[in-house]
Amino acid sequence: MRLLILCTLIFLASCSSIKPGTPEKDEGPVSILTGKTGGTTLSDITGLKDDTGSAMPVNAILWRASLEIVSLIPISEVDTFAGTIVSDWHSLTDSPNERLKITVFVLDRELRSDAIKAVVYIQKRSREDAPWGNTLRDETFARKIEGLILNRAREIRAAALNDVKQ
Repeated sequence: MRLLILCTLIFLASCSSIKPGTPEKDEGPVSILTGKTGGTTLSDITGLKDDTGSAMPVNAILWRASLEIVSLIPISEVDTFAGTIVSDWHSLTDSPNERLKITVFVLDRELRSDAIKAVVYIQKRSREDAPWGNTLRDETFARKIEGLILNRAREIRAAALNDVKQ
């Protein structure tokens, strides 16, 4: 019975006037603004091309080192694909009228000093019940954070190389 059905289907398919069509031609990327093919794409705006597949978009060693350094204070946001770590506002117990917030950007897939950028925001107030003042950037402290991250990344890399040798 199955053989009869199979033969009938093959016969009908061979007698059919329907001809297989050619696959549709890919017209290129779709615009993020209009939804139509062509135009402006996200990679045109950012200058980034997705040629990595599912690989991590940032250097894994710098990412791990950044997380370890920033995690000494509470973290509010982490975005692996954007390479961004943002801490909460944090005050030290010995200076309750000053607080800081750290944002770290891992910018590249290579382990280089220019692949890391830290921004440190500082807010001060005159007394404990006063509102927080304007937010300022502390470039010196940001460079120190970048140095700590790079040193930790070197330690992680050296430990990984030692593990491979053994």
